[in-house]
Amino acid sequence: MTSEQTAVAAGPEVTAQPGDPALRVADLSTTFRTNSGGRVAAVRSVNFEVYPGETLVLLGESGSGKSVTARAIMRLHGRNAEVDGEVMLGGQSLLTLSEAEMRGIRGGKVALVPQDPSAALDPLRRVGRQLTEVLLLHKICSAKAEAKVRAVELLRQVGIPDPKRVFHSYPHELSGGMRQRVVIAIAISCDPVVIIADEPTTALDVTVQAQILELFAELQQRVSTALLMITHDVLVAGDVADVIAVMYAGRIVETGPAREVLDNAKHPYTRALLGAMPRPETERGHLESIPGAPPLAGVEFPGCAFAERCSLATDSCRAAVPELVRVAERHLAACPVLNPAAESDGTHAGEVG
Repeated sequence: MTSEQTAVAAGPEVTAQPGDPALRVADLSTTFRTNSGGRVAAVRSVNFEVYPGETLVLLGESGSGKSVTARAIMRLHGRNAEVDGEVMLGGQSLLTLSEAEMRGIRGGKVALVPQDPSAALDPLRRVGRQLTEVLLLHKICSAKAEAKVRAVELLRQVGIPDPKRVFHSYPHELSGGMRQRVVIAIAISCDPVVIIADEPTTALDVTVQAQILELFAELQQRVSTALLMITHDVLVAGDVADVIAVMYAGRIVETGPAREVLDNAKHPYTRALLGAMPRPETERGHLESIPGAPPLAGVEFPGCAFAERCSLATDSCRAAVPELVRVAERHLAACPVLNPAAESDGTHAGEVG
């Protein structure tokens, strides 16, 4: 280990009262400064809460702002990004921490499972060394021998049948599913309060995808970690989510209990996503699609960003950005056309949990 690595200190204590969310995001906005001096608003006023043992899924097309939101929570965007709002991990505000303090939070209290495990793992170092490094950096283990034992046990916990062999393997010697299990083992190694999984099953075949989703469920049952999962796949969202927050053009347009959102969608975009799902009865060549294309990141709209793709849009939809309104006890949607009787009561999406 280098002197820089040994200098990584544990992050601030993260405490939450019983019944409080593990992670609360309030009015989170992310704007990027371009080299030409322009500004791109990628995420606008996002609100949600995730409770211990709960899975919240951010659902939407590529470019909707899901991954930008995740990286803003972990403060991984760099100096060209302006992140406003509030991110509370238990009782600790993450946006006020120094970079040194955040290094203790990342991987320790909040862990990221990236979309591409091949890019996340160092190809020149064996799996075991990458696991033990995390355990030693975050002071989960005090000695290399102890860290090795713990690392092998973590590989066993994530369903790797021969953990000692994998411990001594290089990433390229493993299958895609095995590499994904390795990055999950790294993510859970420090017993994080929150795991953020960014499209964790995208590159996997259906069988391995089901195994990975089952693994997340088992881990949550065992340690009650809050899981924030990012996906564009409605079927994955339906399999794992307790709460779904649908994102479009940098905003949450609908959120609520998973079954309520999927069975009784109250926003045209959510309905369009559900309509585009393949079904056994769908004839070849008759799969529904959403007309048009998502707007480019940062494009400003005076009204609803989905209006140009929406058959229900009116002039009023294009005049003002619709607010999230309560359409059921824990269900909010931002469409006054589908929900004309609903009234905004100042409720944020984060209050739906």
